[in-house]
Amino acid sequence: MASVLVPVLYVGIVISSLLLFSHFSRKRSAGKLYEPYFSSHPERDVYVSLLQKTDPPAHEALLKAALVRRAMTDVSRVVRLREDKPALQNLLQKGSIGDDLWNSLLQAEKELEAEIMEVVAEANTFVEGWGTIIFQSAGEMIANEKMRTVYEETPASREKKEQKYGKVGAKIDLPLPQPVLMPGPPPPGHPAHAAALAAAAAGGAPNSAPGTPVKPPNNLMPPRATSTKPESVASSDGESHDTPSSKSSKKKGKKRK
Repeated sequence: MASVLVPVLYVGIVISSLLLFSHFSRKRSAGKLYEPYFSSHPERDVYVSLLQKTDPPAHEALLKAALVRRAMTDVSRVVRLREDKPALQNLLQKGSIGDDLWNSLLQAEKELEAEIMEVVAEANTFVEGWGTIIFQSAGEMIANEKMRTVYEETPASREKKEQKYGKVGAKIDLPLPQPVLMPGPPPPGHPAHAAALAAAAAGGAPNSAPGTPVKPPNNLMPPRATSTKPESVASSDGESHDTPSSKSSKKKGKKRK
């Protein structure tokens, strides 16, 4: 009986001590103030100060602009928390950071949730349903501001790059292309044009005499015209053989005789 009570008593003492330690540690941490993850919220302070202004009261357009600027700051902080939370969680698991920074981030998340709900409620007081799209408009305005900042800083950054790496793409003066003249027929009214027309009308070269054969340009003579008169063909043994046309003429001569 005593052997069973000893381990049960030991386990009970250990569990009770752990519960007491966790209770006191939670109570101690609940009263501890952590350093805020975000230092301040100036856009919210500006909007509240404009809203409380009564003499004279702030214009509605000015209040709307201040509320949109406040929503833009909230959107940028939401993006930062989404980017920082996985990295801080990984560092906390490795023991690289303490619990204070992690608890500060969790506290900033809760404060940001309450801030978003407050902005939505304030937007609906101006226009019903504006709270559903105010953060979308704020995100588009943030993207527009980033693009405008990059565009405005382009000349300054270009000068810095040129001073550091030298000017790229220097202008090179190239010679102008010269026109190429192709030989062609002389224009009308030119003396060479009149001489060419006269030569074409004469049917030959302008300097060639009549009756003289014109030499072709490729130094080849045209073939001779074959005569239609019957000729005798001599064989290799010196005897002449009459062609069929000559034989028929001889027969006609004999008949006439």
